[in-house]
Amino acid sequence: MQRHLATRTSVRVVIFFSVLPFLYMLIVSNWKAYVESTTKSKALYAIAKKGASGRKHTLVLLVPAPYLGLLAAPKQQVLLGAQDISVTLGGATTGEVTAGLVAELGAQFVLVGHSERRAMGEQDETILEKTKHALAHGLTPILCVGERERDLDAKYLKEVRTQLASVFSSLTKKECAQMIVAYEPLWAIGKTALDAITPEDLREMVLYIRKVLTDYLPGRVRVLYGGSTEAENVSMLAQGSEIDGFLIGHASADQVSYAALLKALA
Repeated sequence: MQRHLATRTSVRVVIFFSVLPFLYMLIVSNWKAYVESTTKSKALYAIAKKGASGRKHTLVLLVPAPYLGLLAAPKQQVLLGAQDISVTLGGATTGEVTAGLVAELGAQFVLVGHSERRAMGEQDETILEKTKHALAHGLTPILCVGERERDLDAKYLKEVRTQLASVFSSLTKKECAQMIVAYEPLWAIGKTALDAITPEDLREMVLYIRKVLTDYLPGRVRVLYGGSTEAENVSMLAQGSEIDGFLIGHASADQVSYAALLKALA
């Protein structure tokens, strides 16, 4: 009887936490290949560390693989992640960076399905395989999805749904719950902050993504915005758009713009 009661209590706890709203934002910085010196990497890390001090948001730096070991530290306020991992698990695969390697170096997150990787020919099958490798090594995958362009018939919604389904439909509910989704509309990238996307349009897409994900798990997956984000529009987008954070690209690799962006979110 006691065992049965304990089991029922633990189930209630899991369900309770699964429906709670996220109380803080996740600010993920993708340095891409903009940072090519240890001096600059340490300077950006210092800005992130200062910004994370006493802040309700969580800051993550997605750094080039060689910088993971350099920046990793015990009890760090700033979390680290990898920009990509190999589709292989090791062995005779020269030049590949595996999930196990980046996890060993201190990464806790990894990007999968980024638009720049998709543009290089990465297919849904490869993205799914990388996602499974990440989960198997204790990494949190950040799955990037987003339409190439918008049409009047809203066919772009099917494009986003297909990208989500290609990964989530092959995962267990437990694995789905560990995922993060970054909405990354390609048409918005490269535009000025004011021309990229409105909070209303962003809110509609975030709610749509969450609706699609209810097919795969009862809880809530964290959804980030990964379009053009700068200090000029980040605060506006954070308010009323239902997002749980940002995936920031070029602006996070420049010391002045990154500091300004974090200040705008304070």
